Amino acid sequence: MLDLKRAQGIKVSFMTKSDSTNLQLSPAQMAEQTGVSIDTLRYYEREGLLQSVVRNASGHRRYSKDDVLWVEVLRCLRATGMTMEQLRNYCDLGAQGDHTQPARLELLLEHKKIVLEQIDAMQQSLVLVDHKIEFYKDALDKENK
Repeated sequence: MLDLKRAQGIKVSFMTKSDSTNLQLSPAQMAEQTGVSIDTLRYYEREGLLQSVVRNASGHRRYSKDDVLWVEVLRCLRATGMTMEQLRNYCDLGAQGDHTQPARLELLLEHKKIVLEQIDAMQQSLVLVDHKIEFYKDALDKENK
């Protein structure tokens, strides 16, 4: 589960190689801890969404606590329907520094509007599902009397 208190301060621009020494997870450990496959981790790295991955002396990837939190943020945004293009844009803005905070805020506010519309549509669908459930319960109750 996403730890919002810890994740709120995570920024792409803060995830530097020196910060990455606080935890050294292997790709398999990272996949297990985040619920994201190793292939997805590599994909995120190739796409520039996971920029702070360091390598040990033998060249193997090692992940930090910040990487874990950032993957949780990425998973959350993807789960709400944010596109890869939007995620790349968000990450690129973050990498540019704090002066891009207004643009990042705008991107998230626009995404929130979409998420709220999706929630509203799902709520309306749920009303229909509940109606059908009651219909069948009533029909079965009448049959059993």
